Amino acid sequence: MVRIAEIDVDPDQLNAYSLLLAEEIAASVEREPGVLMLHAVAHRDSPHHIRILEVYASQAAYQAHIQTPHFLKYKLGTADMVTALRLIEVDPILLAAK
Repeated sequence: MVRIAEIDVDPDQLNAYSLLLAEEIAASVEREPGVLMLHAVAHRDSPHHIRILEVYASQAAYQAHIQTPHFLKYKLGTADMVTALRLIEVDPILLAAK
Protein backbone atom coordinates (compact mmCIF):
# COMPACT_ATOMS: atom_id res chain seq x y z
CA MET A 1 0.00 0.00 0.00
CA VAL A 2 1.43 3.36 -1.04
CA ARG A 3 0.07 6.77 -0.20
CA ILE A 4 1.11 10.41 -0.25
CA ALA A 5 0.02 12.56 2.67
CA GLU A 6 -0.20 16.28 1.93
CA ILE A 7 -0.13 18.15 5.23
CA ASP A 8 -0.27 21.87 5.85
CA VAL A 9 0.92 23.01 9.26
CA ASP A 10 0.36 26.26 11.11
CA PRO A 11 3.67 28.05 10.40
CA ASP A 12 3.89 29.25 14.02
CA GLN A 13 3.85 25.62 15.19
CA LEU A 14 6.15 24.13 12.54
CA ASN A 15 9.06 23.38 14.90
CA ALA A 16 6.85 21.56 17.41
CA TYR A 17 5.14 19.67 14.59
CA SER A 18 8.46 18.63 13.06
CA LEU A 19 9.66 17.19 16.38
CA LEU A 20 6.52 15.09 16.80
CA LEU A 21 6.66 13.94 13.18
CA ALA A 22 10.31 12.89 13.45
CA GLU A 23 9.58 10.96 16.65
CA GLU A 24 6.59 9.21 15.05
CA ILE A 25 8.43 8.25 11.86
CA ALA A 26 11.45 6.90 13.76
CA ALA A 27 9.24 4.78 16.04
CA SER A 28 7.11 3.47 13.17
CA VAL A 29 10.04 2.37 11.01
CA GLU A 30 11.92 0.89 13.97
CA ARG A 31 9.03 -0.96 15.66
CA GLU A 32 6.61 -1.92 12.91
CA PRO A 33 7.66 -4.56 10.37
CA GLY A 34 4.73 -3.58 8.13
CA VAL A 35 5.91 0.02 7.80
CA LEU A 36 8.35 -0.26 4.91
CA MET A 37 9.10 3.42 4.36
CA LEU A 38 8.09 6.87 5.55
CA HIS A 39 9.80 9.79 3.83
CA ALA A 40 8.82 13.32 4.86
CA VAL A 41 9.78 16.43 2.90
CA ALA A 42 8.86 20.10 3.05
CA HIS A 43 8.43 22.59 0.24
CA ARG A 44 11.60 24.63 0.13
CA ASP A 45 9.85 28.01 -0.15
CA SER A 46 6.89 27.04 2.08
CA PRO A 47 8.24 24.68 4.76
CA HIS A 48 4.83 24.40 6.43
CA HIS A 49 3.67 22.37 3.39
CA ILE A 50 4.75 18.84 4.30
CA ARG A 51 4.54 15.78 2.05
CA ILE A 52 5.01 12.22 3.28
CA LEU A 53 5.53 9.19 1.06
CA GLU A 54 4.16 6.23 3.00
CA VAL A 55 4.78 2.60 2.02
CA TYR A 56 3.19 -0.26 3.97
CA ALA A 57 3.44 -4.02 3.43
CA SER A 58 -0.36 -4.27 3.24
CA GLN A 59 -3.63 -2.60 4.12
CA ALA A 60 -3.58 -4.61 7.37
CA ALA A 61 -0.14 -3.21 8.20
CA TYR A 62 -1.49 0.30 7.71
CA GLN A 63 -4.51 -0.42 9.91
CA ALA A 64 -2.19 -1.75 12.63
CA HIS A 65 0.03 1.34 12.25
CA ILE A 66 -2.76 3.83 12.94
CA GLN A 67 -3.60 2.03 16.20
CA THR A 68 -0.09 2.16 17.69
CA PRO A 69 0.62 4.35 20.73
CA HIS A 70 3.30 6.34 18.88
CA PHE A 71 0.96 7.15 15.95
CA LEU A 72 -1.88 8.11 18.29
CA LYS A 73 0.50 10.36 20.25
CA TYR A 74 1.48 12.07 16.98
CA LYS A 75 -2.12 12.38 15.78
CA LEU A 76 -3.42 13.83 19.04
CA GLY A 77 -0.34 16.00 19.60
CA THR A 78 -0.53 17.60 16.16
CA ALA A 79 -4.32 17.94 15.87
CA ASP A 80 -4.25 21.70 16.53
CA MET A 81 -1.15 22.20 14.38
CA VAL A 82 -2.43 20.69 11.12
CA THR A 83 -4.50 23.11 9.06
CA ALA A 84 -5.11 20.77 6.10
CA LEU A 85 -4.67 17.06 5.40
CA ARG A 86 -5.13 15.22 2.12
CA LEU A 87 -4.39 11.50 1.76
CA ILE A 88 -3.76 10.40 -1.82
CA GLU A 89 -3.79 6.70 -2.68
CA VAL A 90 -1.26 5.97 -5.41
CA ASP A 91 -0.08 2.95 -7.36
CA PRO A 92 3.68 2.40 -7.31
CA ILE A 93 5.40 2.24 -10.67
CA LEU A 94 8.87 1.65 -9.27
CA LEU A 95 10.20 2.08 -5.75
CA ALA A 96 13.97 1.93 -5.46
CA ALA A 97 16.50 2.93 -2.83
CA LYS A 98 20.24 2.76 -2.46
